[in-house]
Amino acid sequence: MSYQALYRVWRPQRFDDMVGQDVVTRTLKNALMTKQTSHAYLFTGPRGTGKTSAAKIFAKAVNCHFLKDGEPCNECVTCKAITAGTLNDVIEIDAASNNGVEEIRDIRDKAKYAPTEADYKVYIIDEVHMLSTGAFNALLKTLEEPPANVIFILATTEPQKIPLTIISRTQRFDFKRITPAQSYDRMVFILDSKGIKYDPKALSIIAKAAEGGMRDALSILDQVISFGDEEVTLDNALLVTGSVNQTLLDQYLTQVFNRETSKALETLHQILDEGKDGQRLIEDLITVQRNILLYQEDPELVRDQSLNDLSDQFVEEAKMVTGVELYQMIDTLNDIQQQMRFTTHPDVYLEVLTIKLSQRSDSQPVQAAGVGNAPDSEAEEVDHLRLEIDQLKKEIQKLKQNGGGQPAGKTTSSKAKPQKRATSGKQTKTPANLTKIYPILENATKNNLQEMQELWRDLMDMLSVTQRALMHVSKPVAASQDGVVVAFSYDFLFEKAVDNEALRSELQENLAKLTGSDFKVVYVTVEEWPTVRSGFLNTHHFEKNEREKESTDETEEPKPNEETDNSVVDKAVELFGSENVKIEKN
Repeated sequence: MSYQALYRVWRPQRFDDMVGQDVVTRTLKNALMTKQTSHAYLFTGPRGTGKTSAAKIFAKAVNCHFLKDGEPCNECVTCKAITAGTLNDVIEIDAASNNGVEEIRDIRDKAKYAPTEADYKVYIIDEVHMLSTGAFNALLKTLEEPPANVIFILATTEPQKIPLTIISRTQRFDFKRITPAQSYDRMVFILDSKGIKYDPKALSIIAKAAEGGMRDALSILDQVISFGDEEVTLDNALLVTGSVNQTLLDQYLTQVFNRETSKALETLHQILDEGKDGQRLIEDLITVQRNILLYQEDPELVRDQSLNDLSDQFVEEAKMVTGVELYQMIDTLNDIQQQMRFTTHPDVYLEVLTIKLSQRSDSQPVQAAGVGNAPDSEAEEVDHLRLEIDQLKKEIQKLKQNGGGQPAGKTTSSKAKPQKRATSGKQTKTPANLTKIYPILENATKNNLQEMQELWRDLMDMLSVTQRALMHVSKPVAASQDGVVVAFSYDFLFEKAVDNEALRSELQENLAKLTGSDFKVVYVTVEEWPTVRSGFLNTHHFEKNEREKESTDETEEPKPNEETDNSVVDKAVELFGSENVKIEKN
């Protein structure tokens, strides 16, 4: 028999063999023991965490007549046939290559027939998020009215792409990333079983490089074994993964922290001369600095995550820098990592990065080490925004104190005047762009606005620190299928957002990721929004009346104003919801 990869040979055959998914396996075993299995399951999680393996184990367990404590026996004819992939009643489908309506209709038609050999017919659809819209609709009907003795198991790495109508008809299980410690223990078990010599530090390198995927860890281990002639050594693990030698990495960071620019550059060139990948170097630097940051707060947590492999040099490094410096450095590294994706000369970026990091000053935040960066850093802009907001809050507080002797019967509009003066720092400001706002309002609905408000927090989480600081006092006030109007509480933040095209592009790209549709983002101030809204309603009503007038006879008597008023009110309710519309008669 030809050689099989480790991840295939050591694929879990029982729930207890699965690594790092205790909650999932316990729930599935209890459901099998109490015979409370569902007709449809959704397994989600990162790659290589055991979704397909769990689906096959479940298919065996639900059809095994010798089930014990929720585990399949793996000895009966049915279990062996499912393990070998020869049982006709367990059908595994790759949705990436079978994503059309016809394929799903074929499944729906065949699902009506009773299983031929097993008790249940089990369909395992991998990468289900790749199905087309029509295919999802075809599958939906089957999930609504499932045939008897049929179970669907859907597996995906991107659950956000699956329609909510599908998710709501399944039992969802979220598979977690495998921790480095769990990957390490599994590799030790496999190597001990095979009688292969290994260096524990090499397994630590492999476990960290796998980034939470057990399959990735075994694939890397397979490569290291082949490269080292049936032996796992630290040098071979570093070569295969592209990771940087820990000694060189500690040396580089120590020199950067001590502001020894020339020595840090020499170490950088030594790392690059060994053929290390620039992207991998940045990932290793981010990981180490993140560990230092956590170590300063919770040393035990970092020791557990690092498999108790913390060097004395690492402990010394944690004393050299403050948390603020580490925040700034990590932001800088993230920026460089993004820029290096589009260059053929990564060494230039790494050299500039090294100089920027090592020549930082205590009074000046670390700036992003990009080519052609603006002179003001993101950290400075955030500090400036915070300072302005603090000043505004103090000014508003003073105005409130000065007006404290006013009668309690005053309306809320009297309180709004000081705030209006406090927020309007400029004599002239950029007006709202009505040519872009009105097309959005023409197709805006209350449902679209509610959907936008629900995903607004997720959208904010996708922004950088600086962008969130700029957008934290904004909110969507109107939305259509292809656009959203965003209102800012402060004029100066509105001005900064209007001038920031990068922010607008980032918002539109992230909205496309969240919704699958292209959205235009338009800004307005909270102060100006009521005027814009009423102006649109009046304009919309005027244009509507003109069209109606042209289609009627000129001698016909005009209708009472009550119908006119009602049409404006109806449009306002349609756009903004009845709870946001107040009717006042003069």
